[in-house]
Amino acid sequence: MISMGEESMDVVECKEWYLVSYAPKGLPTSSNLRLRTVPLSLAVDSIPDGHVAIEMLFFSIDPYLRSRLNGTVDGLHFSQFELNQAITIFGIGRVKRSKDSKYKEGDLVLSENFRVAEYCVISSCDIIGKIDATSGISLPDYLSCLGVPAFAAWLGIEVLGDPKPGSNVFISAASGGVGMIAGQLAKLRGCRVIGSTGSDKKVKLIKEEFGYDDGFNYNKEEDLDAVLSKFFPNGIDVYLDNVGGKMLESVLNHVNHFARIPLCGMISQYNEVWTEREGVRNLLNMVGKEVRMEGFILKSHFNRFGEFAKEMEGYMKEGKIKSKNKINIGIESFLDSLNSLFTSSNIGKLVIQVKD
Repeated sequence: MISMGEESMDVVECKEWYLVSYAPKGLPTSSNLRLRTVPLSLAVDSIPDGHVAIEMLFFSIDPYLRSRLNGTVDGLHFSQFELNQAITIFGIGRVKRSKDSKYKEGDLVLSENFRVAEYCVISSCDIIGKIDATSGISLPDYLSCLGVPAFAAWLGIEVLGDPKPGSNVFISAASGGVGMIAGQLAKLRGCRVIGSTGSDKKVKLIKEEFGYDDGFNYNKEEDLDAVLSKFFPNGIDVYLDNVGGKMLESVLNHVNHFARIPLCGMISQYNEVWTEREGVRNLLNMVGKEVRMEGFILKSHFNRFGEFAKEMEGYMKEGKIKSKNKINIGIESFLDSLNSLFTSSNIGKLVIQVKD
């Protein structure tokens, strides 16, 4: 709580990103998302009870954000951002003022409902938890190894995929925020792990830094069936799907009996309206081989976030899990950062640093 004698921060000029118009197709532009400056009071008396004023430090840039800009609920069923309102995001902030006794000035906190802004005032109910500044874990790693993409990877591999030692595991978008963690988790289970990426540089990265057994650059492969036959002569036991489309269709030609396919995301389809997305024509393969394909979203599993965090912290302290973070500086970089997820330029977990 704030003491009576503490100097107050009254009104700050706060930059924030807001939604001007929806973007049902293609990459969003400055016609859809814009940056504006608004006054925001951080004075104690202006903060409602049970709320905290936050100075933003880091934003997590993740593909699901794109699906909230369509204007209609698509297959991911995320609620749409409201027009003329600031958009929200998962990130790390520092408490500047508190009207909740559980939080004090200087606390570092995580939330999935921060505004994409330099400052915001949120309900303490929206805070996922505090960060231990003495843990030795860097703040960006709380958004990668301990954040949204790692939780998705953990659910996909540890919970839904559940591969046994010696299983053949395939992971698409292997050098991204989810893929880099998923591959390492599968290797810790004693699996043979192959990944697909968008460049030769990324193939080298997943093998040398993340321990993948091998990988391929899908942009250089005209025949996905042929390349999967090459890397999986004994078939695929677990496929963590991050891209959908043609890759998913090809995988279904190579799955083993009782294979599992956790559907984490389909980034190749996010910028198309559903009627123009690529269909999968060989779902019948799932019947004869009794394949289990299961989609999942994180909010349905948040009751396991503590279990995930404890396990991942242990792996990190033991040096068993590595991360690679791409950090863009400044809130101004948000739109370009988001769009870079849908090109071959992005490597690792993308984070925006708002403040030091």
